[in-house]
Parts: sequence; structure tokens; C-alpha cells
Amino acid sequence: MNPVAIVGTGQTRHARARDDASQAELVREAAARALEDAAIEPRDIDAVVIANMELFEGRAWPELWVGEAAFAAGKPCVKVATGGTSGTSGCIAGIHQVASGLFDIVLVVGFEKHSEGHTQTGMTLTDPYWDRAVASGAVGNFALSVSQYMAERGTTERQAAQVAVKARRNAARNPYAHLQMPALTVEEVLASKPLAHPLRMLDMCPQSDGACAIVVASGTRARKLNPRPAWVRAAATRHEQPFIGDIERRLATMRTLREAAREAYAGAGIGNPLKELDVAEIYEPVSYAELAWYEALGFCEEGQAGRLIEEGVTEMGGELPVNPSGGVLSTNPVGASGVIRVAEAALQIHGRGGERQVDGVRTALATGYGVYAWADAIVLADRP
Repeated sequence: MNPVAIVGTGQTRHARARDDASQAELVREAAARALEDAAIEPRDIDAVVIANMELFEGRAWPELWVGEAAFAAGKPCVKVATGGTSGTSGCIAGIHQVASGLFDIVLVVGFEKHSEGHTQTGMTLTDPYWDRAVASGAVGNFALSVSQYMAERGTTERQAAQVAVKARRNAARNPYAHLQMPALTVEEVLASKPLAHPLRMLDMCPQSDGACAIVVASGTRARKLNPRPAWVRAAATRHEQPFIGDIERRLATMRTLREAAREAYAGAGIGNPLKELDVAEIYEPVSYAELAWYEALGFCEEGQAGRLIEEGVTEMGGELPVNPSGGVLSTNPVGASGVIRVAEAALQIHGRGGERQVDGVRTALATGYGVYAWADAIVLADRP
């Protein structure tokens, strides 16, 4: 493929309710910041990709009214919706559009306004024959998967609480993050409101309003627009059928994430991700998922994820910092959550992470996750 890089990023302030802005205004806010970061004008965009889980707001075809807000008037515009992976899948779509030579510059924008919909109701819109018995929304389904994972791997509630503490502490360094809780303790997580055993309130991600955008450019344009582009070394996606009750939905297996990561690592020439990645922005909607993803992504052997969090390996100053932004556990406008992962990974390559910047980042991983069977993996680097 032709060389492709991310040359600009922009995101809104994320919150439980952005009553000061409509969906379109959130999209415009993120898109304008991304264009400013890339030092380009709206006329420079060749096409736009929009990512959104429209069933959460209960409005069909959002691209018809937010497209113009994303500077797509008169330009090709496509919407991507693949569950929680909508944002990363949208980024991969934009990457392929540029890599193919079809366009030189593509703007990708993800957004969600949970405060104007009912996410839990949307989560229960599943197959009426296969899934009605387990269609209990995200919390109930995660509780089942987490219980299986704990039994198989020996992961503890305290280890998961350490993940939640790390996420909210990192988020306090991120001016855009929704939940900023720098003083949160493991004991407070363990004492938080029970939801569905073993999950507690502070084990779960929030519902956020917000948007995020990236500018994807061809190699020639990228070198002119950014002194340190975030080059796309590899991108892989695996989406299976989403019958939630199937046993393959377990966190402990997560075959799609393993396969997507394996393909992305091979494409980027990575043999030992723990040693060769400098930072990772991974999609963890629940504290236990981050531990499971350590294993699926090859950061450790099966059953060893708890050791990584206990020894500080994935802390900001650790061997492989995971989610310096605070992750999905701190900010979760679903349609934008995957774009945020890619944007934050790119920011680390650009060296523009501010207080959440990790020193010496040359290679970064971003992942997406959705509906228990969908996964995306993107490897970015400071070189093509």
C-alpha cells in the first residue's frame, strides 16, 4: 500500500452531558481542531468518514445532518458502525482510502451523545431467538464473561481495581477526559456500588458525550504537513457474528483480538510487543477487560496479566504504559472511543501528549473492541 500517516488530531471536552452542544456541534468542534492541528483548511479534505452507533441515540443516518459539520459538503462521506469498534473501524476505512491512492487526505470523525439516548436499551436489541435470554445490556454480559475469566485465569478483584485506579489517575493528566479522579484508591473501587457480580460501579466505563477526529494523509502530503507524522505500519480487523450467548464471547478467549493483533504485529515487524511497543491505547470498557487484553495482545502469558498491573509494568513510568489518556474506563462516547484510541496513540508519536506524554515513543498500538467478538488493531510508528 502507499505510505499513510496521521498528521492531525482533535477532540472535544468529554462529559456525561454536553448540553451546550448538539451532535453536529460536537463533530464540528473535533473536526476543526484536527484540521487546525494538521495546518490544513476544509477545502484540502478529499473525503470524510463518520463513526457513530446511531441506535444509542435512536436516530438513523446521522451522516445526513452531521456530515456538513465535518466539512463533508460536496465531498464523499461514508458512515461506519461496528459496535464499540466503530471508531477504529472508521479509522481503518480512512487509512485504506488513502493507502489505495483514491484520496490524499481523509478526515475521520467519531461521535456519540449518550445523554440524548438510552444506551442500555440499545444494547438489548439483539437476536430474539438466540440472545433474548442473555440480552441484559453491557453490565450483565460483562459480568458473565468476567466471572469465566476470573475462574480460568485466577485474576482477582483487587487487580482489576488497580486497573481502574490507574485509568482514572492517568485521566487526570488529560484535559479532555470525562472521569478525572487522581486520588481514587483501590479500596474505594472495591467499596463502590455493586452492579452485577463481580462488577462494581468503578469497574465500568462511563457514558460520555463527545467527538474525536483524525486527519489521514498520503506519504507525500504527510511529510509536508507534520514534522513527525504517525505512520501507519499495519492495520487489521476481525469481526465475527455477534451472538452474545456463544461461548466464544468469553474474555479469556477473545480470538478476534488475538488474530487482529497477530496480523498487525506481523505487518509491523513486531515479534515481542511488550519489548517493542513504547505505548498502547487499548479499548477497555471494563477493568477486567484490560487484564484480559494484556494476554490477548501478547504482553504476557495467559494468567500473568495480574502480575503486570501489580508490578507497575503498564503504569506511566512502566515498561509499557497502557492508556496514558485514561482509556475507555475514563471516557466513552462509543462512536468516538475507538478514534480516541488512534488519536491518542498518534499524539504520542507526534510528541504532543502534554502531561500524558510518554518519553521516547517511537511505536504505538491502538485497539478497538465491540460486541464481544469484534476487534481492530493498528500499529503506528515514527517511520514509514
